[in-house]
Amino acid sequence: MHCPFCGAVDTKVIDSRLVAEGNNVRRRRECITCEDRFTTYESAELVMPRIIKQDGIREPFNEEKLQAGLAKALEKRPVSIENLEEAINRIKAHLRATGEREIPSRVLGEQVMKELRELDEVAFVRFASVYRSFKDLDEFRQEIDRLSKDNPK
Repeated sequence: MHCPFCGAVDTKVIDSRLVAEGNNVRRRRECITCEDRFTTYESAELVMPRIIKQDGIREPFNEEKLQAGLAKALEKRPVSIENLEEAINRIKAHLRATGEREIPSRVLGEQVMKELRELDEVAFVRFASVYRSFKDLDEFRQEIDRLSKDNPK
């Protein structure tokens, strides 16, 4: 690490601590040449896979788009922001865990539906109606019946 003060190449780490719930490392460093101290932060660079749309177009994963879609499905539903953020983190972790550089949008959509099903059944049906392009009321009923069968109350 170059010294930001004198540009020297040699610095030494004086102290390291985990920050941000263990997702980052804070390091206190000292320049060997000028003896000035400075702080650096390290975090893992986690690359998300690209999304292959149904028409074959490839685009970068867009967390804002994911959040907007989930928020739209969850609109006026009793789901906390914390639960929404946890679901987004699980979706992202699942995508990274595939180890693939590119994944079909279908994989992302199915993971979103899995999370919505756990969060709120109404939001799940809302999302499914758009995602699966329900053509008529019968397709809507079939999905609700399938949901009722899987989750008897």
